[in-house]
Amino acid sequence: MGKFNFKVLLLLSCGHMVVDIYQGALPAVLPFLKDHLDLSYTMAGVILIVSNITSSVIQPIFGMLSDRKEKAFLLPLGVFLAGAGFSLLPFTPSYGLVLMLVAISGFGIASYHPEGFKTARFFTGPKVATGMSVFSVGGNTGMALGPILALSIVNFFGFQSLWWMAGPAALFTAAIILLRRKAAIPKPERAAMARSSSRASRKTYAALFVILSVIVMRTWTQMGLMTYIPFYYIDYLHGSPVLAGKLVSALLIGGAFGTLVGSPLADKWGHRFWLRCSMLCCALLFPLILWAQGALLFLVVVVFGISLISTFSVTVVMGQNLFPNNLGVASGLMVGFAIGAGGIGVTLLGVLADHFGVPAAMKCIGVLPVIGFLLTLALRYPVAESGKEAGELQPHAG
Repeated sequence: MGKFNFKVLLLLSCGHMVVDIYQGALPAVLPFLKDHLDLSYTMAGVILIVSNITSSVIQPIFGMLSDRKEKAFLLPLGVFLAGAGFSLLPFTPSYGLVLMLVAISGFGIASYHPEGFKTARFFTGPKVATGMSVFSVGGNTGMALGPILALSIVNFFGFQSLWWMAGPAALFTAAIILLRRKAAIPKPERAAMARSSSRASRKTYAALFVILSVIVMRTWTQMGLMTYIPFYYIDYLHGSPVLAGKLVSALLIGGAFGTLVGSPLADKWGHRFWLRCSMLCCALLFPLILWAQGALLFLVVVVFGISLISTFSVTVVMGQNLFPNNLGVASGLMVGFAIGAGGIGVTLLGVLADHFGVPAAMKCIGVLPVIGFLLTLALRYPVAESGKEAGELQPHAG
């Protein structure tokens, strides 16, 4: 593993931010796209399903392609496709073309993530989770900026001006092409990967299954709260819509902060230990979300976001540690497939809300971190040659 290289990680993080801008912006512009083509709610929902499948669920496929042979071109190509597919949406005359452009943008997003996480791994130095958090926070920032940028353009200049969103993709594509040598995986590291041919054990696959299950619980919790906090505080508690929106923002802001703060602690105290602490804290904090009010409620939501999302980079690193010869596939599974699968759970929460009410759905969300914590208790990391668990770094002296 090479030395920590902040400049390269920052460059890759910027690319991560750009591709996730388009992923975050699509739901925000969906109402305008619906009016533009006079779509039904079902047709609009299909657009999001296509986006979820192409941008998240299929990421392991791109990871597999990346692992067979280094494919650095996936970085600029992924950003270009993500921006091009999204920015052409205002000019689509038909629903079929919309689905095709959404798929193209999704393929771009899906292709960037495994290659990006794989490349970033080689510039993190010994503190892998800390370095990976620099790359990951770009995605958090992009998801937050996407709706703001897209809605600002539409509100001030109209839906037809959405093509201006191509700007970030064009700028980064040019930058990564110009700096491609600096951002390439070092030759010694590529040679070491080519020589390595160890096979994973059953314990390794068992650990992978547990980690993926925890990620599904984490994602289901996050997306469930983002979806049902507005319904709960507006429709059930008759609160202010502005307050509900600020609560969702508070959750995401806390998550971005947690990504940066939690990873160094995980490197110091152990990745598995930090994952357990995160799920336990979320399980204990969630009842306060249903009880607290005013400023205390915002504080609880921020702390909950910090705790919940602080393990995002950590679980990616854990997956990569399990499969060091298949970093692309491991990254695709941790980031894309698991998150996509967790997102599907929000649909099940919708069924519960329809039959038993939004409060029941909110209470069910609170059960998910408990399940996640119990799963971490069953997690057994493979034993490294040193006799200590892989990925479990010892605390520094003092």
